[in-house]
Amino acid sequence: MSTITLLNASCADQTVDAVVNAANNGLWAGGGICGVIFQKAGMADLTAACDRYKTPLKDGSAVITPAFKMTNAKYIIHAVGPNFARTPGAFKELFDAYYNSLHVLMENDLHSISFPLISSGIFGGSLANPAAESTKQCLRAYKKFSADYPDYLVDVKLCAFSSREMAEAQKVFDSMI
Repeated sequence: MSTITLLNASCADQTVDAVVNAANNGLWAGGGICGVIFQKAGMADLTAACDRYKTPLKDGSAVITPAFKMTNAKYIIHAVGPNFARTPGAFKELFDAYYNSLHVLMENDLHSISFPLISSGIFGGSLANPAAESTKQCLRAYKKFSADYPDYLVDVKLCAFSSREMAEAQKVFDSMI
């Protein structure tokens, strides 16, 4: 049976097959969790791997690279979350970023994944509660993926980094599980 767990932690620190990077559409090193992942994997190696993709990627898309120097994961899945400051109604694209990450996981015969709260930091824009919205879309994507592929088991760790994000994510998580 597939599982999903909410953690008050960094997705970059979880021992999983694939860590998800909340990526920008150019796949370049950014701030927040994106910067952390680039540092842990090795800036030069990860930049070179990302440069092999034709960018800009569309919001909601997901691509995979090796994890290089990260010892806790084999791969990094780069999920392009929408920037709600530019596209305030991009809820489908946020859902797609989670769903497509799970699909990339399956396409590579991987089973465990750790997500950050995609589009909840600087890409949260004017959303009233970016952590809650991101949690909601992650849970929707997880449920649809589990229904679409009931025989493909995944272990999902959704990571809320700050205590404030965790409190907001926990409310949504408890109401939807």
